[in-house]
Amino acid sequence: MRQRIFTLLFIAAVALVSCRKDHVDVDIKTYDQQQIENYINVHGLTAMKRDTTDGDTTGIYYQLLLPPSPTATAPLEYSEQVSFVFTVRSVDGKYISSDTIQNHYEEYLGHLSNIALPKGLQLAIHNLLKYKGASARFLIPSHLGYGVNGYRTAGSSTVVNANIAGNQCLDYYVHVIDDYKTYDQQLIASRVSDLSTYTKKESTTKPGYFYYYKILEPGTGSTPLTDKSYYTSTYTGQLLNGSIFDGSYNGSNISPVQAVSGLTAGVHDAFTQNRVVVGTKIAIIVPSDLGYGDGTASSIPTNSCLRFTFVIVSVTQ
Repeated sequence: MRQRIFTLLFIAAVALVSCRKDHVDVDIKTYDQQQIENYINVHGLTAMKRDTTDGDTTGIYYQLLLPPSPTATAPLEYSEQVSFVFTVRSVDGKYISSDTIQNHYEEYLGHLSNIALPKGLQLAIHNLLKYKGASARFLIPSHLGYGVNGYRTAGSSTVVNANIAGNQCLDYYVHVIDDYKTYDQQLIASRVSDLSTYTKKESTTKPGYFYYYKILEPGTGSTPLTDKSYYTSTYTGQLLNGSIFDGSYNGSNISPVQAVSGLTAGVHDAFTQNRVVVGTKIAIIVPSDLGYGDGTASSIPTNSCLRFTFVIVSVTQ
């Protein structure tokens, strides 16, 4: 009887170990391939091709969606900075991150794994997408994704859609940005549903770049803002997905005195080019080059287009 119990326990232990896909070996690669092939069949992804770089060793499947920019003549190198947006979902459908406003990165291609992005994404961009301006869809096997441990965001144990389970293959859409000047205008046009109610105007601070503004309420003051002015206001700063990155001084909470000359280019120009006075309520949309560019500002992703709404409370010269 004791020997029979021991035998059953041994069999159970072997079965438990064999179920763990925590080694980068033939078994996990086969398991990943089965996941991906099933996903392709279920979703009818007949245009997907298997990566054959270096003798078909990665297990990545891909579909090129947009060709490179005409100016992108050289392939991306690991030592090169790459700007890109992406969406991602796990093949079990339990994790989806589809907002390219938040999923917006600029980093050296060789350092992507340092910012919690999977090795497979780095390989796919370097080996398959290759050029700036191009877009592709990738199916990344779990052994080149987040592996047996999956991915967990801080404090996310009770949050729906916050974690990627272990051994999950990943479905990525990736677009590598070549020219922010063009990309930003396309993004603004696609994300701002009432853009036709705004006026488009060229920046005087950075000629050749354009911002948008709309006077929501005309002001009652007599002194317009100039480059030498100081002002107080209430305002809200948002990303184009609607998330607020600066709401400290909205409502009745008035900002400290600020210099117009210290503003980002797009807000500076909107204030000084359009007779903004006390009482003016103005909405402004700026491309990244007229905002914070590739600099870091609070929770704003790099190279983000921004939307502001200001009400001017006071103006001094």
